[in-house]
Amino acid sequence: MSATDYNFDFQTIGKKTHDLLIKWGVSDSIADYINLLGLSLVLAIAVYLLHYVLRRLLRITLIRITKRTKIDFFHHLLENRFSHFVALTTAVALVKSSIPVVFYSFPSLIAPLNKLTEVYLVIIIIWLIISLIRSGADSLRKKSAFKSKPIESYMQVIRIILFFIGAVIIFSNLTGKSPLTFFTAMGAISAVLLLMFKDTIMGFVASIQVSTNDTVRIGDWITMAKYGADGDVVEINLTTVKVQNFDKTITTIPTYSLISDSFQNWRGMTQSGGRRIKRAIFIRQSTIRFLTYEEIEQFRRIQSLTSYIDHRQKDIDKHNERIGADKSLLINGRNLTNAGLYRKYIDNYISNHTGLHKKMTMMVRQLAPTPSGLPLEIYAFTGTTKWVDYEYIMADIFDHLLASASYFDLKVHEMDIISPDQ
Repeated sequence: MSATDYNFDFQTIGKKTHDLLIKWGVSDSIADYINLLGLSLVLAIAVYLLHYVLRRLLRITLIRITKRTKIDFFHHLLENRFSHFVALTTAVALVKSSIPVVFYSFPSLIAPLNKLTEVYLVIIIIWLIISLIRSGADSLRKKSAFKSKPIESYMQVIRIILFFIGAVIIFSNLTGKSPLTFFTAMGAISAVLLLMFKDTIMGFVASIQVSTNDTVRIGDWITMAKYGADGDVVEINLTTVKVQNFDKTITTIPTYSLISDSFQNWRGMTQSGGRRIKRAIFIRQSTIRFLTYEEIEQFRRIQSLTSYIDHRQKDIDKHNERIGADKSLLINGRNLTNAGLYRKYIDNYISNHTGLHKKMTMMVRQLAPTPSGLPLEIYAFTGTTKWVDYEYIMADIFDHLLASASYFDLKVHEMDIISPDQ
């Protein structure tokens, strides 16, 4: 028997089963429905078995390939249901070829059902392609060169393009017109489409600029007060950027805002290896005074200041002798002050602190006096960027400096509380 005969037999199965029912004494109208029901049941069982067997075979094959090759791509094919979509495509193809058989008694339904099946087949094939691409993207995410790239944005663009192509194919299939007709119709409503997809288009452009300019990467710590974001970037997609704040809440930021608004990216700090300390101690200005020779002798007992006081006092004495300063009053000539020695003590202390970065800027500076006192600001960088360690080092430094102020007869400014009785 030739292939033509097999094809003929397949196409006439519906007629043969219908004729068989008539032969058994079933009326023509009832035979039509029984024939439809019976063939539909057979087709449903065949489709289920085909899908189940093919999907299982593909899964077993992919699992074995993954174990032998250790290639992540095949594992991600399993996760993204590649075997399901391949089996489903085959099953839908079987349904399409069986429609003329099952609906032999209802020929008017064959054409529209064929159209619907073709539409469904196009959608399944698109999902099959997306499964392949997504598997490739998941594999790339594990590579160090792509970990910080907004791969999800590119995936969304690819999905949009694929669905657009699918829409053109479906339009052409349902209307029987060429794709050119679809694009002509699209041109007439392009303004409406641009308005509808404004955020998507802006997000797509922003994603490209963010990636090209390396503005933000996944894992970056960013701060954006406008949106209340202060945490790590966990996802960058076509329209939004997800930031996990330090309180574990999630803030969603429009992607295009990363190029239209101002934000702070802490990546530079993380990469530098040091985090800045910029904090001041406010000294009561009324406690700042000149030091007598007797007091200077007491301050020589502070080990980190001994050599500095000796060297500095010699220069001061030479200067005062040269100008003939009357030292019966301390204001005459040059003098050491308790605030100046305290400032030098702080400078020596932070220079020798093991928690600070020695190759980055480190200084103590006196800022302009304020109603809250005279600020002595410590400007330095810790030797680590870890938040917990940073807070510990900073607290350790200021604990010591606040406790040291009294040794220099200085008082740290605090708000005076006046009782109602005074």
